[in-house]
Amino acid sequence: QVQLVESGGGLVRPGGSLRLSCAASGTIFSIYAMGWYRQAPGKQRELVATITRGGSTSYVDSVKGRFTISRDNAKATVDLQMNNLKSEDTAVYYCNRSPVTNAWGSWGQGTQVTVSS
Repeated sequence: QVQLVESGGGLVRPGGSLRLSCAASGTIFSIYAMGWYRQAPGKQRELVATITRGGSTSYVDSVKGRFTISRDNAKATVDLQMNNLKSEDTAVYYCNRSPVTNAWGSWGQGTQVTVSS
């Protein structure tokens, strides 16, 4: 049973930064591409960043240049550094395999990010 535990969210002012972390267990983490997703109230969950098992990264246009995804295969963690946060980044953030068609069925509880002055 795969377990994903996200942490690091919080309340931050526009222009601020947060670093999210996701710890995975119960799986051979290193062989999978991983992603960070977010879901804002009333909206569908969207994939915002992907990192392949080889370390290549990709981002949705709205976060390019502001977010950085990284992974530590030894620790089975994937992080998301978020800079210059905007109100539209407010959402619950989740990690899972990328793309969503490959995602494990057991999502974590997510971590709430609120950007507000």
